[in-house]
Amino acid sequence: MAFDFILMLTADDRTIPDARARLAEALDGGVRHIGFKDVGLPLQDLKALADEIRASGGRSYLEVVSLDATSELASARAAIGLDVDCLLGGTRAEEATKLTRDHPLRYYPFPGRITGHPSVLEGPAPEILATARRLADLEHVHGLDLLAYRFDGDVAGLMAQVCAAVDKPVIMAGSIDSADRVAEVARAGAAGFTVGTAAMQRAFPADDTSFAGQIRAILDITTHARAHSTAPRRLALAAHDTRKSHLRAWVIRHARELAGHRLICTGGTGRMIHDAAPELCVKRLQRGARGGDQQLGALIATGELDALIFFADPTVPHGGDADLQALTRLAMLHDTPLALSPSAADMIALALLEHL
Repeated sequence: MAFDFILMLTADDRTIPDARARLAEALDGGVRHIGFKDVGLPLQDLKALADEIRASGGRSYLEVVSLDATSELASARAAIGLDVDCLLGGTRAEEATKLTRDHPLRYYPFPGRITGHPSVLEGPAPEILATARRLADLEHVHGLDLLAYRFDGDVAGLMAQVCAAVDKPVIMAGSIDSADRVAEVARAGAAGFTVGTAAMQRAFPADDTSFAGQIRAILDITTHARAHSTAPRRLALAAHDTRKSHLRAWVIRHARELAGHRLICTGGTGRMIHDAAPELCVKRLQRGARGGDQQLGALIATGELDALIFFADPTVPHGGDADLQALTRLAMLHDTPLALSPSAADMIALALLEHL
């Protein structure tokens, strides 16, 4: 995630009755991260909704707001059955991960004590932080879903502390209803945020009063806020052998902007970049010929990369051409920015790294 807006087809913590009709309008507005709650519609209707989101090329989210153990675990089973991409919420991570661990969905439980409906985040900040750290340490927890604006306290401070305390992405949820709050979420270091009721009520200023116009307005606000996001980016770097020197030069030129971000590289490329800029955070995968490209593909498929930079040489044949084709297909399928040349990589650096 590179600070994404997740539209929830919900109002007052329930999936809206006309969610499928609103989905068509939302897609017309340009959103592709789309979710719904585990309450409000029958399971068969949620299944149809999830299928339509996937067919449209979107990424689907189910958020659990049920509080009792039986209902929460039933919702986790429903997320598996619905084949959603991400399961948000819930407070029983140890039990839920026993169900989700063998499914490709990404799981983001709630830290802190959650009560009521609509849900409220309770507990002093130190207690919430302790919960966040404990959850993030679980192997099959991929991030956190923080009900930030349902907390009666220093919301900005809590968000920043949680993001700094864990090494996994944090999504902010609950009553985000203004451009100021979106900007505050970005500055805290969140990977994304959800908006449901506020979008249904047209809370964000927009020139077009339609629902699609509201979505476009929130997307514009997200783009501006992204420029101030403090969340570390996850960039994959690879190159054909005849273009490795180009990639080395690009990394050295952008070393200041890349500092503090996470670079994921195939084996030989990773060694080269570490030697050229040892101050950067570089994670090495297998060499390309030994499966490194496939490892990059898996990271794209699970939404764990913000961009892929692969300096390709189209003038000579390469044994790994099929691997590059597969990566290109996955990048398109999962809407991951892809740069195949230095000028395209410069544009990614400008969009993702300039203000960090």
